[in-house]
Order: sequence, then structure tokens, then C-alpha cells
Amino acid sequence: MWDDEPYLETCCRSALHRLTLCDARGRPPVAELTVVKDARCLARLEGLGLAREDAAGRWHATAAGEARHRSEILRQGVPARGRTG
Repeated sequence: MWDDEPYLETCCRSALHRLTLCDARGRPPVAELTVVKDARCLARLEGLGLAREDAAGRWHATAAGEARHRSEILRQGVPARGRTG
């Protein structure tokens, strides 16, 4: 699964998860966030094409970010460990 995708640190996976929990308005600008530590992760996610910042400074998961969230965080489509058949 991770052979073709860059590794996401735990903090970046958490930031991506928080993006997917936001409604269509997106996550507030970094200056308004209570978790200011997200700034570096949001910039990294943007560089990987997993997030984008809109003109108002709000953050959104991209289609690629939504797909990565499903596969890596929600683990949809990935067999559970230890299961066979």
C-alpha cells in the first residue's frame, strides 16, 4: 500500500483526518486554529496534493486526500491483519 505513496507522519494523518471531518466551508485559516501545530502538516499535505487552501485561507481535503484518508486512516479496502481468505 505504501510503496507508491509517501509516508505520512502521525501528526499529518491526524491533520488529514481533521480536514475530512469539516463541512464544505473547510478548516479555518491557520491563524484561527487552536491547534497551530497543524500549519506544517497542512503545508506538507498541500505539497503532496492531499489538501488545498482556498482564497479565504480555509483548508480542504482534495479528492486525492479523501482517497488517502479512506485507504490509510479508515483502512477501507485493506484486509484486517491476521485474517486469511
